Amino acid sequence: MGMRVDIVTLFPEMCQQVLDASIIGRAARRGYIETHCHQIRDYTLNKQKQTDDYPYGGGCGMVLYAQPIADCLRAVQKEVAEQGRPAPHIVFLTAGGQRYTEEHARRLAQYDNLTLVCGHYEGIDQRVIDAFGDEEISIGDYVLTGGELASLVVADSVLRLQPGVLAEEKGYQDESYWDGLLEYPQFTRPEVWEGRAVPPVLLTGDHKKIDEWRGAQSRERTRERRPDLYDAWCESHPLTELPKWKRGENMRLVKNDEQLKLCAALMAEGRRTVCAPVCDEEYLEKMTPDFWLPDLTDEKKNGWAFYLHYTKDAADGMVGIRHKTGEIGHLFVTEAARGKGYGAKMLDFARKKLPEHDHPTMGVINTNTRAIALYKRMGWRLTGTVLHRYDPAEEGTFAAVYCEELEMQYRG
Repeated sequence: MGMRVDIVTLFPEMCQQVLDASIIGRAARRGYIETHCHQIRDYTLNKQKQTDDYPYGGGCGMVLYAQPIADCLRAVQKEVAEQGRPAPHIVFLTAGGQRYTEEHARRLAQYDNLTLVCGHYEGIDQRVIDAFGDEEISIGDYVLTGGELASLVVADSVLRLQPGVLAEEKGYQDESYWDGLLEYPQFTRPEVWEGRAVPPVLLTGDHKKIDEWRGAQSRERTRERRPDLYDAWCESHPLTELPKWKRGENMRLVKNDEQLKLCAALMAEGRRTVCAPVCDEEYLEKMTPDFWLPDLTDEKKNGWAFYLHYTKDAADGMVGIRHKTGEIGHLFVTEAARGKGYGAKMLDFARKKLPEHDHPTMGVINTNTRAIALYKRMGWRLTGTVLHRYDPAEEGTFAAVYCEELEMQYRG
């Protein structure tokens, strides 16, 4: 027997019509799943088939009686038992329930059978929820006229995970939220539509490159659209292997003025990129190598050591460390060298240069979300400490919009 889902509702025809359609309906007809919808009114004890009444304590709206819902649930339990199934897992769809996620769907999909109870009007008498409910679920932070749409959302998201419902298991594993990320963009024929072309990589037939492109697109989408999801994903998906160092790639300690000037040039380019979202154009134009060279010179005298990253004798990245305090800073890569893993390698290099500090620290602007995400995947965590606040209302600040420099610490 496939999974069984029962919906207890005032509008069974509405729910069953949806469940009988498309992929879910086809799977039910083929015997992979079962769906049943039950009319609450059939279990009322009054001639008018009334299912609700005014709330105790006053207030607007009407509240569903406990009795007809309880008797309906008992009938469902009896049907399920006659099939030789275990007792149903009963979920009440309420505005006060836990917010529903793909994680919930995967968990509920493990049950042999699931019963969903639709709220309506002002709500359901709490006593029947307490007596029968295994959990309460809300599909989002908004209000619907009834729980029918919510129950259908839950039913669809759970049933599609059952064997045989989708043609391939990969069909749902590649989709949004399955691995904690939003899905990558999709394209189909024609190759060019109204001047918009399909990304060339998707036409190459190189599945490794296509998978890499899709992974990058998925991470970027999630970072931009759902930073909460991306933040959680970064912490649960550490980088288990850093990019390998290649022939001709090395780090060199800055020892002379010429090398320090190279650092100033790298810092100027890097700072302009990092500060672009928060600074006005006038201040960005001031960020020249000559602007930063005095700062770097002073920092070097005060115990900072700087390292340049070279690729075939061309400096394309830098990082600084301070042994006394265990700080890492000034991690920059040229625009041409970005996306090659140099930043991750330099950060790992800098941390290993501080063996006397188990938990080195560094600062990062809160708007630099891409960097924060990378650092989290490398074992760094935000400490909750704000190192600097940059308020455009304050005189002398460089920021055109409010921003903060946050402290991160290596936790391994």
